Amino acid sequence: MAEQEPTNFLDDLAEAEAELDQEADVDFSDEELELDALKAERDDYRDRFMRALADAENARKRSDRDRREAENYGGSKLSRDMLPVYDNMKRALETVTDEQREANKALLEGIELTMRELISVFGKHGIVVISPEAGDRFDPQNHEAMFEAPVPGTKAGDIIQVMAEGFMLHDRLLRPAQVGVSSTPA
Repeated sequence: MAEQEPTNFLDDLAEAEAELDQEADVDFSDEELELDALKAERDDYRDRFMRALADAENARKRSDRDRREAENYGGSKLSRDMLPVYDNMKRALETVTDEQREANKALLEGIELTMRELISVFGKHGIVVISPEAGDRFDPQNHEAMFEAPVPGTKAGDIIQVMAEGFMLHDRLLRPAQVGVSSTPA
């Protein structure tokens, strides 16, 4: 078996440097320089094109998001203005006595039909009623505490009275439910 001579690292390094020196001595022709300039210009245009494409895509996404928000929440001001109409109709129906119901049956039936239609229109446009009840826990995300009072038999933070229902427009709070909250210590 013939032994191989170990290559000297310094010899390899010297050869590599000599090759690099020879390559550096080569003059580039005008055509090669022009080709390099054209390649650089091409790369610059490609970069600009990709950036413009990304900007256009971002603008499209932003306009889609804005359009969806306008569809879902564009009528929030009108919706908010309609809530007192709902409240007043509900209060009117709640205060009717049995005697009045018998005497004005057709009128009250018309008001109830109008109320159902209003609730139907609310639902069609993404408005949902928040109807807490006495005994439910107070949720500051959906409820507005109008007062606190110590009430025996309740825990602090329990709803003791509901003054007005709240409303959600899709996933946004249109109006919090107005409630009274127990302050009885546990």
